[in-house]
Amino acid sequence: MIVAVIITVVIMMLFANPVGEFVIRHQTIQILGLSFLTLIGFILIAESTHLSHLIVFGNEVDVIPKGYLYFSIAFSLMFEFFDLCMKKK
Repeated sequence: MIVAVIITVVIMMLFANPVGEFVIRHQTIQILGLSFLTLIGFILIAESTHLSHLIVFGNEVDVIPKGYLYFSIAFSLMFEFFDLCMKKK
């Protein structure tokens, strides 16, 4: 486990500058990243406060499915990379 963490830290240190430069060059990627962080933060807060058991106006609030989160991130990134490819041409 310790070796895996060390390898992961080394990989993150190697790719931090290239990823940072890419994000700085593309403003829309910055906005997507911030919106994803906000979305993930909202879901984490909702889960930690157990909002899935809350009753609002007589209806119980359900758990937010993780598939919604993953699909929205994948869908947004797919269209953003299509847009980047179209801008290159």
